[in-house]
Amino acid sequence: MNKLHNKIFLLAISFAIFSCSKFDTLNTDPVKPSVATPEQLILSAEKSASDILYNSIVNNRVGMHYAQYWAATDKEENSRYNLDEGSNSTLWSLYSRSLKDLKEITIINENAPIPEPVANQNAIAGIIRVWIYHILADTYGNIPYSEAIGEENATPVYDDAATIYSDLIRKLNECQAALDPEKPSFASGDVIYKGDITKWKKLANSLILRIAMRMSDVKAGEAKTAIEAAIKNGVIVASTDDALFPYTSQAPNQYPYNDFARPLIEFVVSKTMVDFMQSLNDPRLAIYARRATESQTIIGKPYGLGSQTASDAQKYSIPGTRVYAPDFPGILMTASEVNFLLAEAAQRGMSTGGTADSFYNAAIKENMKFWNVADAAATTYINSVPFNSANWKNSLGSQKWIAMYMQGLQAWFERVRLNFKKPDGADLFIAPQAGSLDPSVALVPARLTYPVVETNTNAANKEAAAQAIGGDTKGTKLWWQKF
Repeated sequence: MNKLHNKIFLLAISFAIFSCSKFDTLNTDPVKPSVATPEQLILSAEKSASDILYNSIVNNRVGMHYAQYWAATDKEENSRYNLDEGSNSTLWSLYSRSLKDLKEITIINENAPIPEPVANQNAIAGIIRVWIYHILADTYGNIPYSEAIGEENATPVYDDAATIYSDLIRKLNECQAALDPEKPSFASGDVIYKGDITKWKKLANSLILRIAMRMSDVKAGEAKTAIEAAIKNGVIVASTDDALFPYTSQAPNQYPYNDFARPLIEFVVSKTMVDFMQSLNDPRLAIYARRATESQTIIGKPYGLGSQTASDAQKYSIPGTRVYAPDFPGILMTASEVNFLLAEAAQRGMSTGGTADSFYNAAIKENMKFWNVADAAATTYINSVPFNSANWKNSLGSQKWIAMYMQGLQAWFERVRLNFKKPDGADLFIAPQAGSLDPSVALVPARLTYPVVETNTNAANKEAAAQAIGGDTKGTKLWWQKF
């Protein structure tokens, strides 16, 4: 790993750019090298992580395809599970970019001349680190972790994903306990919560819910303990506390994939999503998708159709104007997701302080707020899709999937975990219509294969990890996957 001083000049230039619009003024001389500050590094980490997770090749060609929200008008082989290595290596760059910046915050703070904000700054950096590591662990399985961001080790070992999970929960508990609202944190740089310690505490506890629930089918006792403690400590339940990266309408701080400057026609919405939402009279469909040019109706393309033409963008509906807006946010976690997690926790018999159906209703309501659906329309819809405790995975899972639109990776993970269908038990998802191009996958990948770059730079450890998880294929199940 590179030393801090090797990137000083680059940071001085790049952070000067971020001073525009809603971002905090960083007062960095754009031509004079200077030592990076924690404020600069937290902004760099937050933005680079969001840029990576929500760019076209990671979110759109992997996440939105594997969650079966979208289909493609070009490179349709992506929807048939022929993984683009550019997507893979871009996601892996979270190590060299975001995680490295977060580590450097703690290194700088070891010798900070003003110690008061150090504990809060380190805790906030730690929460973001956990968020990133969890995404990597659920994408690949075993990953570099304990040795990942060392100063001297260019070939880190891969840690067991189940062990990583337990450590992530431990670290989140430490971070939320260390956060002190009576002390300063980031005076600038943090654009997610602007240094608001109370909100960072809620995010830490909410991430524990996400992590622990994902392992609840295989480590029920550990999951229950972690979830009940997190709820007691306070989680995100209202949209005012949503964890969002605030993109703006000005370059270079725009949402990574937007049609502000030119029409974007690489993707259309899937028939899977359109047909299901139409069957429910879901008011969000008109926001998620536009009317197709040819028919002037909302129409989805069959997933993995096996054919692609330029006219697909006129025949089928392209995604809605809001999700292609330059100021659409990068989503870390929302009140809607947390309420769905609380509903599931209640359904599983955990102590939540509420009922499964009340949290389920709140989850849909909060998502309707996110998409600016009128209260009356939201209430009508909620009444039409009541929670079914006897069929809770299909009932809750299908509604959670609708609500997680644009969060491609997280929606894919939940699709794999819950293995849900439509509420009536009929299949919701289909295998690629023209067939999978990966012999290890029939319906949906369980994971991504390790990036080729690891074969070139860390082959021995990568091969050991592949053997430990049962083979480096997209069909290899993650440790928590029951189905």
